[in-house]
Amino acid sequence: MKALRYAKRLVGFDSTSYLSNALISKYLEMKLTKHGFVVEKIEYLDKRGVKKINLIAKKGGGVGGLAYCSHSDVVPARKWFTKKFGAFEPAIARERLYGRGSCDMKGSIACMLAAAQQFDWDELKQPLYFLVTADEETGFQGASCVVEESKLYREMVTNGTKAIIGEPTSLEVVHAHKGSVEIVATSRGKAGHSSTRKGINANLAMIPFLADIKAIYDEVETEQKWQNDGFDPPTLSWNISVKDDSTALNVTASKSICEMYVRPMPGINIEPLIDRVKFSADQHGLELTINQWGNPFFVDPGSDFVQESLRLAHRPKSKTVSYGTDGGVFTEIENKIVFGPGSIEQAHTVDEWIALEQLSLGTEMYAKMVRHWCCQ
Repeated sequence: MKALRYAKRLVGFDSTSYLSNALISKYLEMKLTKHGFVVEKIEYLDKRGVKKINLIAKKGGGVGGLAYCSHSDVVPARKWFTKKFGAFEPAIARERLYGRGSCDMKGSIACMLAAAQQFDWDELKQPLYFLVTADEETGFQGASCVVEESKLYREMVTNGTKAIIGEPTSLEVVHAHKGSVEIVATSRGKAGHSSTRKGINANLAMIPFLADIKAIYDEVETEQKWQNDGFDPPTLSWNISVKDDSTALNVTASKSICEMYVRPMPGINIEPLIDRVKFSADQHGLELTINQWGNPFFVDPGSDFVQESLRLAHRPKSKTVSYGTDGGVFTEIENKIVFGPGSIEQAHTVDEWIALEQLSLGTEMYAKMVRHWCCQ
């Protein structure tokens, strides 16, 4: 199976988000070029100064067509379930391919590589685009660069290209997902021995702020106006993390940080909540940064594109998911779905895997979709 061979090769690249994805990008560029794609590269340095590469490729003439969107980075694998092989040493057992990224989402990339090579340039009456971004797992910076700089992406928007975000959905058609907002509040003090008055404990300003945040959390978990029953869970998933830099129990903290990750949903305006966070931070003298990583994703489930996708996939109805994708950045593309092999339940786990059957079915489905939207 070609998809399995590609997936094993891709898993073998350690493309954890904090590392450069240059090696896996070089491999993918070689494969895409070999199979008739013209490749555009968008390079940038991430926040740590690490080189990252986005690939935007095109095969075929005409306008419109279909775009497949993916990412090459993976989450860290600091723990792995076995010592027999590492997270970046692909292994097959129980009709599964194990390895970091096998499910999210190198297995999906492998399926589209195998599907795309089935079509010669002359067969494609409308173009097939193949996007591979960096940093999807850490804030969608790669996708943002594509939107800002890619000529082929702008061509897709102008010509009404349809898009498949190839994240793992067990080959269910997904018409909506949540967005991503990062909020970071920082309190600053002064380190000192707690037996003296030389220090200023940064946590003291953070505590009343946390009380305000807890009130917001309780509200969004219980009040219907902040919820959307089309999702499971139907809430904003307002996650709160707190840490300080105290080096010992008898040393005052010079810095206290509260990090929040919020998942906004279609049709719900969270700006009043953000304003309350801003007011509380200002009232208690905290520094505040807010990063809108990705927007909520929504396409009318009754639209022609979604309904055609359902017919091709032999599914009765489309679904929603609670995670985010690059689709929340590619907002200018009107017709798009999330659709890919593998289950999100296996993504990011200590024994990440994808079923071999999903690789086979994923290749079959992607080929069917390319034929439908690019060859007629």
